[in-house]
Amino acid sequence: MNPLASSQLMLAFLIDCSVKTSALLAFAWIVASASRPRSAAFRHLVWATGILGSLALPLLTLAVPSWHPVNLGTASAPWNTAYNLPKDSLTQVHSMVVDGTLSSPVLSEMKALVVIIWAIGLLCVVSRLVGGLGRLAWLSAHAKPLLDDNWTRAVAEICRALNIRRRVRVLQFDNSVAMPLTWGILQPVVIVPGVACEWSENRRRIVICHELSHIERGDWFLQVCAELVKAFYWFHPLAWVAAARLRQESEQASDDCVLHSGIKAGEYASQLLAVVRTLKVSKRNPSATLALARPSHLERRFAAMLNPTLNRQVLSRQARLLTATVAFLLLLPLAALRVPAQDVSGLFAGSICDPSGAHIPNATIIMTNRKTNATEMTTSGSDGSFEFKALPAGEYQMEVVKRGFAEYKAPQVMLVGAREASQVVTLNVGAVREEVDVVAVGTAKAVPEEAGRKPTRIRIGGEVQAPKIITKVQPIYPEAARAAGTEGTVLLHAVIGMNGNPLSLRVMNSEADPQLARAAVEAVSQWRYRPTLLNGEPIEVDTTIAVNFKLAP
Repeated sequence: MNPLASSQLMLAFLIDCSVKTSALLAFAWIVASASRPRSAAFRHLVWATGILGSLALPLLTLAVPSWHPVNLGTASAPWNTAYNLPKDSLTQVHSMVVDGTLSSPVLSEMKALVVIIWAIGLLCVVSRLVGGLGRLAWLSAHAKPLLDDNWTRAVAEICRALNIRRRVRVLQFDNSVAMPLTWGILQPVVIVPGVACEWSENRRRIVICHELSHIERGDWFLQVCAELVKAFYWFHPLAWVAAARLRQESEQASDDCVLHSGIKAGEYASQLLAVVRTLKVSKRNPSATLALARPSHLERRFAAMLNPTLNRQVLSRQARLLTATVAFLLLLPLAALRVPAQDVSGLFAGSICDPSGAHIPNATIIMTNRKTNATEMTTSGSDGSFEFKALPAGEYQMEVVKRGFAEYKAPQVMLVGAREASQVVTLNVGAVREEVDVVAVGTAKAVPEEAGRKPTRIRIGGEVQAPKIITKVQPIYPEAARAAGTEGTVLLHAVIGMNGNPLSLRVMNSEADPQLARAAVEAVSQWRYRPTLLNGEPIEVDTTIAVNFKLAP
């Protein structure tokens, strides 16, 4: 495919996904804002659903069939001035791949530049995420397991309380001032500083409960998904807002989980403040890290945990699963939605030529939109040129039909926001079909019906002068085959050379009787043709010859 056409397709895909993501994240923002009386866990679920939906939209858009609403299609119909041809009138033809590309180089290069800029932004955000994941792996590799009995018992107890069945590893890093953090999905890891063994029982329980609540909700996986959404939609402010809100609600939901476990709000606040004073958040902490405390969030978290009127309800896994299922079912029609008004109409023109380069007049060109199945038709002029004045952008199937030439189908013609696009199509000369019957007296042996469909005759016309047999030798029915009651059809393929001799003669149906095939080849090899002429010049042309051996009673 042409690189410029590919960049235009990518840009159209990005615009489509961005519009849908805007609607999805804006809806999540409205629901989360209206859910202030609800718990932080519920708002976290709303933002998580929006993040996952935004990440899944590009994949679903490519996977699910397109949906063109009837009302939207009807509304856009008056703007389509092209003639519609009934689908039933189309002729089935052979396939050929053609790319229709924009003829405006400036516009094409601008769109390609936009795609390149998007790709650079994507790589920058992804590289930051990959670097953070590498640092997390390095921290885990250089940390040692925390085997203190008090920590082991506390982790096992809280895992049972939160119904965490995965094995959670607690690692101790030598840095005595690093903030506790959590990462991992299937084998989650909690990394604590070197002074963790000296913590009191309350502080130890608070830290463990906070970090394990992240693991129970799968917060680290969701945060990585948020970073991927920021990478794909790095230009979209709502993507960054959603990622920030997801992190904020995640921390508050973990705070609520700690308070829900029986820790007093005052005690929790004092212990958290003591941890922040003693430890620090490294500036090199990856963006996908879930640390116990971030300075920018502390004031809001302290105000929330000391507010006795807030709803601190913890959502069950069943509620989260039900919400995810409903969101997925609602996401499918959004991903499949195609709005015709988003398509840009433009001129699509070109020319039809024969193998010699001469233009072909009066060829029929049929364009079928692969999404809407709408068909439009025109014919080439005396100079072989054609044009469609108003083709909506999209993916088309192009068919060119001309008497005397092989019919071609271009199943993938891409028109993306094109004001003007062009295409040159070369038609090959149609194949010739000959048939001869060889009849002998005898009784036919019963044989299964021959499978397959016989090739149809193709008429030669237009600027092509058909070949004509000058010498035709009649095949002789083999005596052994006649005595055995053998009948059948032998399909031969040959190339009629420029001197009129059959070239490259071969049997097409391998199931034919060998004796009948030998008789057919011996006879047809002696045939002589008047050469096929294209615009007065001799050319080679394919031919199919059917030799029918029949026994008459």
